[in-house]
Amino acid sequence: MTIDRIEPSARMSQAVAYGDTVYLAGQVGAPGESVANQTRAILAEIEDLLGRAGSNKSRILMATIWLADMADFAEMNGVWDAWVDRDNPPARATGEARLAAPEYRVEIIIVAARGA
Repeated sequence: MTIDRIEPSARMSQAVAYGDTVYLAGQVGAPGESVANQTRAILAEIEDLLGRAGSNKSRILMATIWLADMADFAEMNGVWDAWVDRDNPPARATGEARLAAPEYRVEIIIVAARGA
């Protein structure tokens, strides 16, 4: 079975597809933007990567969301709730963590099934 790597670099790939499963690297928005704007940018990137891997947001199996501050939970959820496929919501976990840089306020990691 072939492993498909999307946007590989020396350190990591933005997405890896193997068989019927797609694994996305943690996606972040523009540093310094609001939580809502970072979340919107992340979700747009997720849609793009899933499309390039032969999937879409209705096929998301699991989302792991890291917030730099849980006080931003409602703001992030406002964007997430408007975006998520309500007929096919994924399993999801959200936690607080120190992200790679203090300007990042949201990071989202996705696992999805391939197919339309």
